[in-house]
Amino acid sequence: MLRDWQKECVAAALTKYQSGLQHFLCLASPGAGKTVMAAEVTKRMLELDMVDLVICFAPSTAVVSSIKSNFSRILERSFDGDFGAVGAVYTYHSLMYFDKRFWDSLKRHRVLAVFDEIHHCSGDSLENANVWGGEILSQVQQCVSYTLALTGTPWRTDNTPIVFSNYTDSDGVVSCDYEYGLREAIADNVCRKPKIVLVNSSNLAISSDETMKNYSSIADFLNETVTSYQSIIWHPDAMRYVIKSGCEKLREIRKFNPDAGGLVVASSVEHAYELLSILENEFGQTTTIVTYHDRRAISKIDHYRHATTEWIVSVGMISEGTDIPRLQVCCHLSAVKTELYFRQVLGRILRVNQSINQEAWLFTMATDELTLFSGRLAEDLPKDYKVIYTQEDERPLSRHESLSLSPDTIQKKYLNKPRETDFKMEFNDANTSSISISNHAKNLRIGSLYKQVIDAFLFSSV
Repeated sequence: MLRDWQKECVAAALTKYQSGLQHFLCLASPGAGKTVMAAEVTKRMLELDMVDLVICFAPSTAVVSSIKSNFSRILERSFDGDFGAVGAVYTYHSLMYFDKRFWDSLKRHRVLAVFDEIHHCSGDSLENANVWGGEILSQVQQCVSYTLALTGTPWRTDNTPIVFSNYTDSDGVVSCDYEYGLREAIADNVCRKPKIVLVNSSNLAISSDETMKNYSSIADFLNETVTSYQSIIWHPDAMRYVIKSGCEKLREIRKFNPDAGGLVVASSVEHAYELLSILENEFGQTTTIVTYHDRRAISKIDHYRHATTEWIVSVGMISEGTDIPRLQVCCHLSAVKTELYFRQVLGRILRVNQSINQEAWLFTMATDELTLFSGRLAEDLPKDYKVIYTQEDERPLSRHESLSLSPDTIQKKYLNKPRETDFKMEFNDANTSSISISNHAKNLRIGSLYKQVIDAFLFSSV
């Protein structure tokens, strides 16, 4: 059974297509069910004899697998691209390897193209397009009758235009054909209401042979020293503190939902195995791990989806579009700190299911960026991300319309700062900690770590 927003969006898409227009852009919160909606649009268009075939594109093999399963189930047809199939799904990367025969065969049919997470594809012309966007503009656009673009985060960090998207002239904001934000999804019980836990310290000090400097937070320490964010998320005791907090929360939830799961997002394969070791050896958790090096990653994700294993540790495999509704806790320890990635990771724990407890908790570090992003989750399109056009040639310019402490300000302020990675770090949750940076002969002492809970929807109607 479709949710109300899905019914509305399906109707809106069909109305637009039947009016003679070709493109439809849907903004729906991560976890709201965009894939099911897209499959229903496809089903209706096939029934109405508007299209013969459907071709889908997605950013990762994990999402491709999910789309294939959902479309095949809803259309009750094969969706593997073989003889007799009604369509197929590919990664965006595959676009570069299709030959002329493939595109010519599409031209002989009425085709609907579905683009999942379209924000990965940029450009309104070949001159400003990225690789995937260029292939869509030069190849796909010439071969299909209709396009359905989906996104939960309708902006790009570089502020270039998204393929097939229209922008308002006055403020450069993307114009969507249908919008269903996280606030609405929470109110409709379509998505869980998330809480963000920021791990911080109020007492950090760097000392050398001659001087000592104090910092009142992790953000101040990172902003004012040459130490990289990796120095925090890689340290064993920092990892241990976040993992311990996540395990405690998952244990509470599993008292009501015995199959509830947790996701750990790591910064690298080596980092992932360090985190896996902490989970298993120090906290006795059941785990699995998936990385982009693992040829069995997709089957392992599918097995975890239906199992009762407590944790799944991921590197580049579970970020956007991966449907595992039993995930309710996330430890976000990736080195990527963009708002787009933050929201996509958060989306993995927002999907509701039939369980009694529907809490969603994300644990991460209290950097300037992540604190800012946590506080404005209620904004479906943050004001910092706009596409600005010049009056002379209407070519897009990449820049931010900055707010106080905008992502652009944060990034530029420290863009050229040298980063130190050759260091040793020691934490003590109860007392102090130290980092030794060999090239600078400095020691860091950290007071007790603590947690701050952010609820961006605290004062809303939800």
